[in-house]
Parts: sequence; C-alpha cells; structure tokens
Amino acid sequence: MSSMDQEIWEQFKDWLWDTLTALGPKIALAIFMLVGGIILIRLLARLLNKTFRRSRVEPSLRTFLESLIKFALYTILIVSIGTTIGIKTSSFVAIIGAAGIAIGLALQGSLANFAGGVLILIFKPFKVGDLIYVNDKLGTVAKIDILYTRLVTFDNRIITMPNGNVANSDVDNRTMQESRRIGLDLKFDYNADIKAIRRIVVDTLKQHPKVLAAPAPDLWLDSIGEYELKVTARCWVRPEDYWPVIWEQYEAVKEALEEAGIPMPIQKQEVYWKGVPTKREATWNEQN
Repeated sequence: MSSMDQEIWEQFKDWLWDTLTALGPKIALAIFMLVGGIILIRLLARLLNKTFRRSRVEPSLRTFLESLIKFALYTILIVSIGTTIGIKTSSFVAIIGAAGIAIGLALQGSLANFAGGVLILIFKPFKVGDLIYVNDKLGTVAKIDILYTRLVTFDNRIITMPNGNVANSDVDNRTMQESRRIGLDLKFDYNADIKAIRRIVVDTLKQHPKVLAAPAPDLWLDSIGEYELKVTARCWVRPEDYWPVIWEQYEAVKEALEEAGIPMPIQKQEVYWKGVPTKREATWNEQN
C-alpha cells in the first residue's frame, strides 16, 4: 500500500470514528426509542381494544379508530426518532404534507365515502340488522364498512351503497323504535254502518297474537269520497312483525266483513235520459 493510500485510509478511519463517536449515542438512543415505542404502542392498542369492547363500540368503528390511533402513534414515533438522530422536523412535515395532498387528490371520492362512514359509525343513524329505506332502496343492513354500507332486500338481493351518498341522504329507519303502526285503508258504501264496521274490524285486529295491547287498535272515518266512505284502521306491532301481521290482518278483516254481510263498495253512476223524469221528479209530480 502506497503512502497516499495509507493517508486516505487513515483519514477515512478518523472520519468514521468521529462519526460513530458523534452519532453513536444518538443511534443507541434511537434504537432504544424504537423498541420501547413499539412495545408501548402495542400495550396502548390492547388497552384501547378492551376499552372499546367494554363501551360496546361498533366493530367497524372500533377497527377504524384502532388503526387510526396506531398510525398516528407510529408517525409520532418515527418523527421523534428522526429528530433524535438529527433530521429536522420541517423535513418530515413537508413529506407528510406532500403525501397528504397527493393522496387527497387521488382519492377524492373515497375520502367522501370515508368521511360518510365515520359519521355513520359515530352518530349511528342505523346499525347492522336495522330495516332502512334510503335512496329509494329498502333493505336490512347487513354490513357497515368504513367506505360502503351493504343492504339485503326482501327478495335476497345485495345492494352496496357508498357511505358518502348514504350520509347525505334522508334515512328512514323502520326498526329503531320499539313499535310500529299498521294502517289498513278500507272503503265502504255510503249506507254502511260505521259503528258496526268499527266493532267488527277492531275485534278482528285485537285477536291477532302479535298486535300490541297499547296503543289499542282503533278505526275511524277518514274521508268521504266521490263513490265511497274511506275508513282507516290502525294497530301497533313490533317492527320485526310488521309485514307478516299486515298481510294477515287484511285477510282476516276481509273474512270478518264477509261473515257479517258487509259488502265492499261498487262504483255507481246515475244516468239521466233527456225528457224522461227522474224518480225524484216523478214523485214530486205525483204529489202536486
């Protein structure tokens, strides 16, 4: 080895020694922070998981919050380690800001669905198992993800809707309350006895085992139509019994009215021939 090579080698060893001497403690501290930080984050994640389970937080929201908190903690850990080594915090801020802008521009629609999912999971306008009507779709909520909500319709179709649209729409939750009202719209002839009809229909509604005693079933004259009397009968059931009961009640009421001899109305028209007196006019002429 020549004297020049020997001199370069000596300079390199001096530089390496000086670097290790200056950065060695920082690197050791950074390694200690990394190991300790990972252990601490895992302990915090377990504690959060237990807390969320005791608080009965929705599974989808629980998973999302745990992932978000872990991501934030790991980001803080990496920034702290970089600052300990000597990297300026402004560099991390610039990198994170640029990455955030790029991701935001690339995922505009997904971010809207993400925000909608967070709102749904926090404010809970509905939960898994609820029957809801939203965006002209009726179905039972099968799953709530952070981006999409999945419904199962009565004919066993799967409808997947973006949470951004769901969060910005009117949601008709039909199972949130403990009871739901059934309304039967009936029509009768002008000569029908409303009191007798009320007695027959109300007694029929009360006989169904799934009809609630309070509020009690009732019936009243809703309006007087052009050809018939319009009557409304109502009773209350649990939300899960709504459709079976309403179908069974229509059939039971029809049979009870037929047994009582109360007919359904038939549309009628009176026709007057020119020059031929009506019955009322003929009666008036006879009396005078």
